[in-house]
Amino acid sequence: MNTLRARSIMANFRKVPISSLPLPPSSHIVTHNLTPDPVTLSPAEFFSDVLPNKPSLQRRARLLSKESHFSYVNPMPLEFPYEITPPDPPAVIEDKAAYIEQWLSEREARHSSTVSSQIQPSLNKYTSKLRDRKRELIGLSETCLRDCLPHLDVGDAFEVLGNPALAPLIEEEVISTSSPKAEAARQELVDVLSGHAVLMAPESSFGPSFAPWSARYSGHQFGSWAGQLGDGRAISIHVTPHPEDAETTYEIQLKGAGRTPFSRTADGLAVLRSSIREYLCSEAMHALSIPTTRSLSLISLPDLPVTRERTETACIATRVAETFIRIGNFEALSPPSNSFFLGGGQQDADYEALRQLGEWTARRVLKLKGIDWEAGDAWGKELLFDVARRNARMVAAWQAYGFMHGVMNTDNISILGLTIDYGPYAFMDVFDSYHICNHSDGEGRYAYKYQPNMIIYACRALLDALSPLIGAEVAQGNKAVQPGWASSATPETLVSWRTEGKQLPKVEMEQIIEETCAIEYGNLMRKRLGLRRQEKTDQREIMQPLLDMMEAQQLDFHGTFRRLAFFHTGMMKEDDSERMEAFIKGILSGTPDPDRMDHGKVTEEWIAWLDKYSARIETERHGEEWAGEADFDSARQDAAKSVNPRFVLRQWVLEELIKKVEADHDSGKRIMAKVMQMACTPFEPWGAEGDDIPSDDLPAEIREERRLCGLGDKRFLGFQCSCSS
Repeated sequence: MNTLRARSIMANFRKVPISSLPLPPSSHIVTHNLTPDPVTLSPAEFFSDVLPNKPSLQRRARLLSKESHFSYVNPMPLEFPYEITPPDPPAVIEDKAAYIEQWLSEREARHSSTVSSQIQPSLNKYTSKLRDRKRELIGLSETCLRDCLPHLDVGDAFEVLGNPALAPLIEEEVISTSSPKAEAARQELVDVLSGHAVLMAPESSFGPSFAPWSARYSGHQFGSWAGQLGDGRAISIHVTPHPEDAETTYEIQLKGAGRTPFSRTADGLAVLRSSIREYLCSEAMHALSIPTTRSLSLISLPDLPVTRERTETACIATRVAETFIRIGNFEALSPPSNSFFLGGGQQDADYEALRQLGEWTARRVLKLKGIDWEAGDAWGKELLFDVARRNARMVAAWQAYGFMHGVMNTDNISILGLTIDYGPYAFMDVFDSYHICNHSDGEGRYAYKYQPNMIIYACRALLDALSPLIGAEVAQGNKAVQPGWASSATPETLVSWRTEGKQLPKVEMEQIIEETCAIEYGNLMRKRLGLRRQEKTDQREIMQPLLDMMEAQQLDFHGTFRRLAFFHTGMMKEDDSERMEAFIKGILSGTPDPDRMDHGKVTEEWIAWLDKYSARIETERHGEEWAGEADFDSARQDAAKSVNPRFVLRQWVLEELIKKVEADHDSGKRIMAKVMQMACTPFEPWGAEGDDIPSDDLPAEIREERRLCGLGDKRFLGFQCSCSS
């Protein structure tokens, strides 16, 4: 969807500033239905006691009590360890602990701030007296706004960001004069999404109470149990219903906004480099119809240094999803027994907390159908199977589009089957089924080829966590467990429930994943090849031979599929072979090492494969799948082009862009906006695709588009990222 259409859709809704986004009913707010950390027991207590008197409790790394699902916590992006400044004028500090609490409290956003909007705010806005760092909006996603928050007033944000452009502007752009209302809406947005201001309703007379929170979860990392992990730098700051569907709510979460109880020894911050990667890729994945969390904004904090492999600057990304609950949330409440690990600790199981989380997720988030909640039907297995199906569909899309996540730990697997936590990800360049995109993954556990297996592994971990509950449901005649269900159970009974609950659904769960993944992958690959009829032989005779050729010949994965979109069977029938040779030559140009290729041999291989492919296409020419199409060849080509991206968010594009933004935000944010535009409409013929005009003869902007659609510098092929962010 283009920019004008996106803005047109958003214009249909009454716009309100972020403080006036409505809260959903209490029944739809996760923190009102799960158990808080006893240290931050309620929004009222959090605001009136923790923030002014003992703010370190929300920052101190610690194990939460075992029944807790989350802790209330305010955004506060600061260097860590904190540089506690001495009194001015100097004085003897008698109680150092109290002084530290006072120092932190003065930097908490707990002082009421005037809301300039004339619209009744849903939440009160609070700021800090002593924390006012520079904050610069450098990215705002129109597609996320359109889909998730079309009623959010961003004021003159897009005007301030400027027009997307890859090439330097020839003439200075005329900046329009914004109204005070537009400026105020944009500034409030920046303040809230940078962690400078916080929205809360400690005690509300006109709606639910509310405060930001971070969630507790545990997980397996690279196959080893890691114990409590949690939202170490993620803070959910709002939840609001979609204006067209009150039952669909979106959680707004800041990533990199400071320490939480789950930060362990880290600073809770994120750097510009990794934030750009997540911001762009979330929306690129959505454009490819791959389930994902969404990205709303990027706000640079250029005065806040962050130490990683080198000193970098901080950046806060805002992401949006219906929920950020992951498999690790369940593992935290029902951890595996007898697991040795080197993590920071793990609480004992709390089966009542497991029931609460499971029922909330099944009923409110997954909205499982076919369960009579009033009659108390069992839901444990259905929750497991639904999560398995969703993640099978997700990983099938990863495989079909050559996406590699890089860190498929169980704490990074969403119960909604969304791609979440973009770290060392990559899209495939030259096809390599064993490619590893994470240089920390020395054994290749999360290599491209093994991603479907890792989804099975993650769902087995969910099964393990849910097994006592599932076993108890079976033991009582497939009825849902009730509050206090495990409080009087003996250790022997719990072992029996866990054993029974793990064995019964395991085979069915794995079959669901394997079958769903295979069907979805086949459907997506057929679409990429411009085929609509499902044939059992397609994988064996068409798809796998194509991938084998691409791998053996070291061909560009996406470039090959895009070129095949322009193939039609008439090429095989023409007496003059020049056109076919030119077509194959174009495909073979997608290798970084043309000199190592035996062109005569590989041309013969392609002719043989194209002959089979052509015959397969012809089986659909007069089929019902294309009924109503006036021109079969044109319709098939258009269908294939609409699912095979011309532009791909390659590693070299990201690395080049990151350097440009780091060097100069003003020009860099325009380039990033254009890259986002291309990533959100990846099937367009960017760079005058199909024209024979030499690149040097193209206008600068189109010439840059064409360059960004290429394979790029050979040095970045197979580029591996680190987990450092």
